[in-house]
Amino acid sequence: MTKIPTAAGSIDSSQLGKTLVHEHVFAIGEEYRLNYDTTWDEEEKVAQAVSDLNGLKALGIDTIMDPTVLGLGRYIPRIQRVAEQTDLNIIVATGLYTFNDLPPQFSYRGPGEIVDMAEPLTELFIKDITQGIGETGVRAAFLKCAIDAPGMTHGVERTMRAVAQASVETGAPITVHTHAASKSGLLAQRLFIEEGVDPAKIVIGHSGDSTDLGYLTELADNGSLLGMDRFGVDAFLPFEQRVSTVVELVRRGYAESIVVSHDASCYIDFFEAGDFGDKWNYRHISEDVLPALRAAGVSEDAIDTILVKNPIRYFE
Repeated sequence: MTKIPTAAGSIDSSQLGKTLVHEHVFAIGEEYRLNYDTTWDEEEKVAQAVSDLNGLKALGIDTIMDPTVLGLGRYIPRIQRVAEQTDLNIIVATGLYTFNDLPPQFSYRGPGEIVDMAEPLTELFIKDITQGIGETGVRAAFLKCAIDAPGMTHGVERTMRAVAQASVETGAPITVHTHAASKSGLLAQRLFIEEGVDPAKIVIGHSGDSTDLGYLTELADNGSLLGMDRFGVDAFLPFEQRVSTVVELVRRGYAESIVVSHDASCYIDFFEAGDFGDKWNYRHISEDVLPALRAAGVSEDAIDTILVKNPIRYFE
């Protein structure tokens, strides 16, 4: 077994239970919120998050992995308040979310930059994993970065290499946001492996936006987990196609390469409520996706592999 830090203390990997690998509790532009959001009510938002997560626990889900990092409004004291009021495990991440440039705190300092020095992002990520995030005492258990339609920009590459180096140094696994249409998961996977990351410690996030079985099986055959993790976001790919892709992957023997989630949140300020319909919530997999998989012939053993065994193996 492996000890895994959560927002409420460490657990053994055997205690993960049924795990959703990519759920945000809050995704907020904190600078915008502090200056312009006159409707924000801290107590109300925390209470709603507690209610949502307790509801998810009641549906049989035991753990969520929250990949909210720099660039997505991560504020750990708020997450700690939520975690204190739910039995559901919240595993937090370190990393940086950008599709293009680095924020100015890092863009001028680093290898080959105006201030030429060792990569400060790597040092920051390692500290978050080994010592804790800020003064909270909460340690990150995994790393997060992104590569989207703009591709391997300078800022994206610096971030990804820093994430990879921190993973190799600490053993923490990686989740990477990818753009399925441009098959950017292959670029990310190649870079991580080049840096020495074990491909089994990589979730290729948002793989579920694709029905390209050639692309998906190539990623899986290279050793990584496929993040089928946007169930409910029908604007990117409809429900039926998401389900049928998972069914076909399982039929081809790839159950051990699949993890699932929604990429949902208790509160997100990127969109207006209802922009993506009423199925983009924490409950959709339990209430709709799992019944659809069972109806299509996916076995309970395969579902247990996807929800329980694969997340455990990812951390161990």
